Amino acid sequence: MHSLNIPDGIDQDRRRFLGTAAMAVAATQLGLVAPAAAQQATEEPATPFGPLNQIDAGVLSVGYAEAGPTDGPAVILLHGWPYDIHTYVDVAPLLASKGYRAIVPYLRGHGTTRFLSSETVRNGQQSAIALDIIALMDALKIGKATIGGCDWGARTACIVAALWPERCKALVSVSGYLIGSQEANRMPLPPKAELQWWYQYYFATDRGQAGYEKYTRDFAKLIWQIASPKWTFDNSTFDRSAAAFDNPDHVAIVIHNYRWRLGLAEGELEFKELERRLAQSPIITVPTITLEGDANGAPHPEPSAYAKKFSGKYQHRLIEGNIGHNLPQEAPQAFAQAVIDVEGF
Repeated sequence: MHSLNIPDGIDQDRRRFLGTAAMAVAATQLGLVAPAAAQQATEEPATPFGPLNQIDAGVLSVGYAEAGPTDGPAVILLHGWPYDIHTYVDVAPLLASKGYRAIVPYLRGHGTTRFLSSETVRNGQQSAIALDIIALMDALKIGKATIGGCDWGARTACIVAALWPERCKALVSVSGYLIGSQEANRMPLPPKAELQWWYQYYFATDRGQAGYEKYTRDFAKLIWQIASPKWTFDNSTFDRSAAAFDNPDHVAIVIHNYRWRLGLAEGELEFKELERRLAQSPIITVPTITLEGDANGAPHPEPSAYAKKFSGKYQHRLIEGNIGHNLPQEAPQAFAQAVIDVEGF
């Protein structure tokens, strides 16, 4: 583990960078370039990304932002819970300005992403979400991409890298190796560690489901504050992301995700073999950089606990400066530089 020194390629001063012409040029590209099969989303107002795109992929119609040239190296950036695509609102322009094609999708249950059928199970288990990303890559005709993620997105990125390494050029994962299993989650933790997962146990109850449905935004804001205690985000920043939680399937996906982890909700049979493989904690062979903020208030493993899960070229970076759980939004230059660096391993 070491603190990160940002190379000259990306300025450490966010405000100074935001004033550069490179940012202005890159920002104009956001959401404006998409394959012919994609449609512009019309269900929500334009975001700072520009108009979003929509494409059918697997069981979903996926809403996503896109930045940079269509022939640039593809980078897929995955958000977590309770966050949305704005986790990468500053990362995507940084990568676009360097010639990358950055794609930022809403995960199932978030934003403009919708199930194509009312009959599809609202399943939040880890393998189902990972397959969504494979389906999106297929729909966009992307054979291989660097994949970066945070929170649920980091888990999803790790799963793609582990199970489909031929589709993953390189990996950038906040908080490291996050692949889990129901069997492992049956093991009790010390009381202090269990306390950090209070919301998981809350969601296991009918009261918790009703409470999250009634107080979704209040709940999400509390998680933001706990997970990033040093991040002084304003109301407009939070509200911009919280709009993604108005998705009609949001509560169902979140509740199923956490109940499935504890073995309190069933998964689907079609994912049984994938979950069996994931339960074995497969080694990740693609080049990887893991990141951790120095003020992450959310539950997260120590880097030493997962370093041996990466057998390819690997580096861990501690990002200093009171950086919390939502690292790509709190330290976009550091995250973008990791994407650039991992491709050069």
